[in-house]
Amino acid sequence: VQLVESGGGLVQAGGSLRLACSVSDHSFSTYTMYWFRQAPGKDREFVSAISYSDTNTRYADPVKGRFTISRDNAKNTVYVQLCRLRPETRGMFYCAAVACGHIWRSAGDYYESWGRGMQVTVST
Repeated sequence: VQLVESGGGLVQAGGSLRLACSVSDHSFSTYTMYWFRQAPGKDREFVSAISYSDTNTRYADPVKGRFTISRDNAKNTVYVQLCRLRPETRGMFYCAAVACGHIWRSAGDYYESWGRGMQVTVST
């Protein structure tokens, strides 16, 4: 399974970005999808998750109310809308997939597939 992220880049503080992760698997609808962020010199940390059923979502506390995760099973793509971005949000964003995974997996758990990541930079 290949995951390819897109939509990253440079944005001003307070601005918005929509990140996308396309999955090369026709069984995409069976995958729970996750987003992670890794700041420079820091460990990878959980951002958001959406279940394969599309009925459950989960967010890290710092992003609640500002980020929205969604998926389009017809396009084999998961999105995360980043709003009201803060400079400390900058880092590499990665998507990951687990077949029939639970949205309460932690950053240290095993994930079947990862994207290569993309940079998000928030300027002041």
